[in-house]
Amino acid sequence: MCTNFKSKKAKDGSTVVGRSLEFPTNMPTALAALPSDHAGQGTACGGQDGKAWKATHGIVGMCAFGNPQMLLDGMNDAGLSAHLLYMPGGYCTYQSFRGDGSDLAEVDLIAYLLGSCSTLAEVKTAMQGMNVWGFDPGMGFPPPIHCLVHDTDSSIAIEFHPQGWNVIDNPIGVGTNAPYMDWHLTNLNNYVGAANTNPEKVAVAGESFQALGQGQGLLGLPGEMTAVARFVRAAAMVMLSDQPKDGKEAEQFTMHVLNAFDMVPGIVKESFGPAGIVDEVTVWDTIANLTGKRYAYRTVTDPTWYVVDLAKTDLTKPARVSRLSFDGDFTAITI
Repeated sequence: MCTNFKSKKAKDGSTVVGRSLEFPTNMPTALAALPSDHAGQGTACGGQDGKAWKATHGIVGMCAFGNPQMLLDGMNDAGLSAHLLYMPGGYCTYQSFRGDGSDLAEVDLIAYLLGSCSTLAEVKTAMQGMNVWGFDPGMGFPPPIHCLVHDTDSSIAIEFHPQGWNVIDNPIGVGTNAPYMDWHLTNLNNYVGAANTNPEKVAVAGESFQALGQGQGLLGLPGEMTAVARFVRAAAMVMLSDQPKDGKEAEQFTMHVLNAFDMVPGIVKESFGPAGIVDEVTVWDTIANLTGKRYAYRTVTDPTWYVVDLAKTDLTKPARVSRLSFDGDFTAITI
């Protein structure tokens, strides 16, 4: 379970993307950097290598299982971001490995796209001829995913249907999980009455009725933690929000929206293989400022936001990982 959204473009042109990762904490993740000349090599299958590529853009993001190329989330130095979100329920179908140089495991997708592309137009071109297959990185199964990609002007979703991958334009820049993007967009028609102001008072049979407090314009928005509910809430928050004045304000807006999707330990539990029944929590959140080239994160046990400035990051150094901070605490002050 994850939530991904793009804030309104700020008055100064800044564009900021937010993302939460809801998952059991059993999957190890870390902060990673890939150099701008990274020699990408797709995961092998049956002794045959996957697709090879030579990157032209450096990347900072979140990786899994200590492998900096196995990115779950990230942005590049051109201001393009990509995010793998879980897609369960039979809504993700990978193809069989071909062995013809076109194969790319789902865990290599972000490294390939962000390393090779600077715009969504280039992403669509880079996907042509690709064969995406499912690889188990250590979870006991190939994780079903879809990929949300954003540049400063537009957004897309890359989905994996039985007949192959499919790119769908995402005009509102929001993504969660199953079902497919076109279903979520159609479902928004059920909430066209959502408003950031209260409805006018009405008279019925001589009696006057009015809202008991602020926020009644949002009455009827789903409040549970399902993918469908989170999609609707995130879309409403973005569409009804004020336009930020600059990148800093857009980052702060994105942080507050992420707060609204924070999944605390204990309220959602799931079966996670040998680990048994575990909590699903918001393991980490990220904020990608596509124009300011800033990538920030916080974790479930450290609410401090840590920021990587891509302009000050040496993206010529070899691929590397850095431990995430899970050691937060309250800050003591004296009054």
